Amino acid sequence: MLLTTMGVVIGERTYSENDKFIDVFTKDYGIIEITVKGGRKLTSKNSASTALFAYSKFCVSNRGDRYYLNSSEIQYSFYNLRLDIKKLALASYFAELLKYTVLSYDSDESYEIILKLFLNTLYYLEKNTHNIMLLKSIFEFRLLSEIGLIPNLIGCSICNVYSHPKMYFDIQAGKLYCGDCFLNNDGYNIVAVNESTLSALRHISLADLNILFNIKVSDRLLAELNKITDKYVIIHINRKFKTLDYFESIS
Repeated sequence: MLLTTMGVVIGERTYSENDKFIDVFTKDYGIIEITVKGGRKLTSKNSASTALFAYSKFCVSNRGDRYYLNSSEIQYSFYNLRLDIKKLALASYFAELLKYTVLSYDSDESYEIILKLFLNTLYYLEKNTHNIMLLKSIFEFRLLSEIGLIPNLIGCSICNVYSHPKMYFDIQAGKLYCGDCFLNNDGYNIVAVNESTLSALRHISLADLNILFNIKVSDRLLAELNKITDKYVIIHINRKFKTLDYFESIS
């Protein structure tokens, strides 16, 4: 049976001297592994369309639980990401996080949304339009929100007040508390959030994808935002990513 879908290559592995496997995140089937015959040959007609981070149209034959490439047509290569070691490292982390979370929290209704989030993030990363650390926070926090780990940031989880001079975010519980309702702000999982930080978190987790990246933050706010999204991933995913370790080592 032949299947046609749009997707982006998020991983590749050697299969033989001339062949390779590629992991493709598709809008219709989530992550699938495709065998690419002759894919390692420089003269292969599928060389560009099956390269890492290539966004392509794939036609595959499905035999049981395995997929074999029939043909592919590149839509966008993101080639420049491979020319900057820091961008490549961050994009590789995004791909690893995407692969792990989508496999763990399978939801075909959100594939297309997550694919758009990933592609937009890669685009802004390649074009240098946004601070690289801001893109990291946006992708991490929004991805986890899309797979069902969205925190309740609308208001205090007890009194429902939308804003208060003192607000606290329980990262593990994904809940917000105002200063009147929350009595104990000790612990690794609890962070105080000012109005600007809370506004940024609300925007990232709730804004329409068309305006998601329309956000500007100060250096100080970005530092706070990164601390929170880092902790959010660590607590809710509970996994170390080698690609993230490498990105941090060169940043």
